Amino acid sequence: MKATILEKIYAWILIVILGGIVLHAPLSVGFGTLFPDYDLLIKSWKEILMLVATVLAVVIVSRRQLWGELSKDIIFRLIAAYGALHLVLAMLFYGSTVQTVAGLAIDLRYVLFFSLVYVLIKIVPGYRKVLLQVGVAGAVVVVGFAVVQLFLPPDILKYIGYGKDTIQPYLTVDLNHEFIRVNSTLRGPNPLGAYVGIVLGCLAAVWVSGRSVLAGTKNKVIVGLGIIASLIALWITYSRSALAAAVIIIGVVVGIGAAKYLTRRTWITLGVVAVALAGTLFLVRDSTFVSNILLHENPNGGSATTSNDGHVDSVVAATDKIAEQPLGAGIGSTGSASLYGDKPFIIENQYLFIAHEAGWLGLILFLAIFVCIMMRLWRSRQDWLALGVFASGIGLALIGLLQPVWVDDTVSIVWWGLAAIAITGGKYARDTTKQKTTRTS
Repeated sequence: MKATILEKIYAWILIVILGGIVLHAPLSVGFGTLFPDYDLLIKSWKEILMLVATVLAVVIVSRRQLWGELSKDIIFRLIAAYGALHLVLAMLFYGSTVQTVAGLAIDLRYVLFFSLVYVLIKIVPGYRKVLLQVGVAGAVVVVGFAVVQLFLPPDILKYIGYGKDTIQPYLTVDLNHEFIRVNSTLRGPNPLGAYVGIVLGCLAAVWVSGRSVLAGTKNKVIVGLGIIASLIALWITYSRSALAAAVIIIGVVVGIGAAKYLTRRTWITLGVVAVALAGTLFLVRDSTFVSNILLHENPNGGSATTSNDGHVDSVVAATDKIAEQPLGAGIGSTGSASLYGDKPFIIENQYLFIAHEAGWLGLILFLAIFVCIMMRLWRSRQDWLALGVFASGIGLALIGLLQPVWVDDTVSIVWWGLAAIAITGGKYARDTTKQKTTRTS
């Protein structure tokens, strides 16, 4: 069915969000520096657009009479329950208005974006290709600029407002300036590493199972260059969690996509290589490479408190608080939103972050949503996009053990948006539609 004018407006709002989110950090810092009185409003551009899109979605779904179909979907039921729980807790543990609104935005924006994209592709499947093209363009910008930063002064971003009061233009590994950690257009090296993991997952999936995409030498060269550039961008983040996740992501893609082509001897060889690599790292554990990149400990100095200490202290403190507060401490009680209140509290673990905000019930609902989405992606794994998003989902879930990976707006909006595209437009979705049509006829 042809899209109406209202549906086209709705689609373009989502396209702008997906395309603009990769530039959110430099744009918000730059314009926030020029117009400091409107800093918070500038940072909230994507949430404002999502609210507008939500109103349009309600109207469109009503006109299309899709409420019945959506209400039968377990994912939408869980998302509705998750959102309702947040609203109830926001009223029960009300802090300041800014703190509560910021907490709601951080906790719910990515599941809301997933829902909005899901509805769009259900209504007008043709926008799947447009959204994918926008996603590819975003990846080119992020990965491309990260590689370019290798040849630029480390503090180049200071000229658009980056600094100690906004976002640091670059970081180092434990104060060792021989290891500069780049941001690209994201908020820091760790979010960049997580984002590149998504890109690598999709590129690896294209290489392994995207035969239609790889048709022709030109396309193979482009994908190959994309993989090389992504590996470079990943490496110069010096993010241990992202590096480990990338290995797992690529392993999952190869294991699923190319399993039928790998012999038993190949699997044994890969296992031997993995063990040999682990043994080598153990033997050279005192080297500069291991100390700085893997352990993030500068043997020639460094900060008094390392990032390893920070991770441990954060997890211990969060666990103690959550054990005492099974309902959570309230929306906006954690992370950047808590900075607007009188008790700032940082948690470097996504799952403890959610439990601290929304209690154990909130964590259970979130995990149920994520698992259901991953199951849908698994069923569509023959589609390269579903395979890439599934594999990167595993990697990001593991990163979440060391940092609140979904709190970063770029990483969360991109992955959850791609997940919605994959499960509504992949092979499994089409097969399901055919089966329903057959049963109805």
